[in-house]
Amino acid sequence: MIRIFTDGAAQGNPGPGGYGVVMKYKDAVKELSEGFRLTTNNRMELLAVIKGLEAIKKDGIPITIYSDSKYVVEAVEKGWIWGWQKKNFAKKANADLWQRYIPLHQKLKPKFVWIRGHAGHPENERCDYLAVKAAQSYTLLVDQWYEQNKNNSAAE
Repeated sequence: MIRIFTDGAAQGNPGPGGYGVVMKYKDAVKELSEGFRLTTNNRMELLAVIKGLEAIKKDGIPITIYSDSKYVVEAVEKGWIWGWQKKNFAKKANADLWQRYIPLHQKLKPKFVWIRGHAGHPENERCDYLAVKAAQSYTLLVDQWYEQNKNNSAAE
C-alpha cells in the first residue's frame, strides 16, 4: 500500500502558501513541497493531494491519503465533487484543481483518511513543516489560475 500524507499552508488567506507531501511505500519515503507567492490554504491542501498522486509511477497499488483538510476529504469521500462536476464547477472555488484531481481519482482510486492537524501525528507534522517552509522560501512560484481568477472565483 502507498500511504500519502499531505498538508497545505498559507500565510494569510490568500497570501504566500505551500504544500508538503510525505509518501511511503514499503521502505521508501519521498517528500515533495513547493511554495507559491499568492494562493489559499484550501488550494494548497488540494494541490498536495494532486502532487502526491501525480508522483505515483505504478498502477494497481492501493493508495490511502491522510489529510487534515476536511474540505478535501469530505469533498471526495462524501461525493460532493461529482455533483460539482455535473454543474461544471459553477461558482465553485478551485475548479481548476478539482478538474485536475478527478482523472487521478478515477485512475488510482485512492481512499482518504482525515487526521487532526497539529495533534502530534509525525507525518502530518512533517508535511506541515514542509508546507510552511515552502511558503516562506525565496523562490515562490506563481499560482497562475488563482492570480488570474481571484476576483472572479468563488470564496474560499
